[in-house]
Amino acid sequence: MELQQHDLHHEFPELKDAIHQLKTGNHHFAKLFDEYHRMNKDIRRIEENEEPATDIAIEDMKKLRLKLKDELHAMLLAHAA
Repeated sequence: MELQQHDLHHEFPELKDAIHQLKTGNHHFAKLFDEYHRMNKDIRRIEENEEPATDIAIEDMKKLRLKLKDELHAMLLAHAA
């Protein structure tokens, strides 16, 4: 089974310029961006059976990843406006 790409460049390709600008110019965005991608990497390792985790733990991680993505997306939209 092929796993979906969840990095921000795949999620929001139309906002790639805004992602770059905020990553380099907004410390809070950069921190959330790094946290999102670290969480995404951890989830991917679990899904590829490289690291064990309970179903509850993986679901909690996915919820946190979604919360981070929503916050990052809102910041991107505000920047693009």
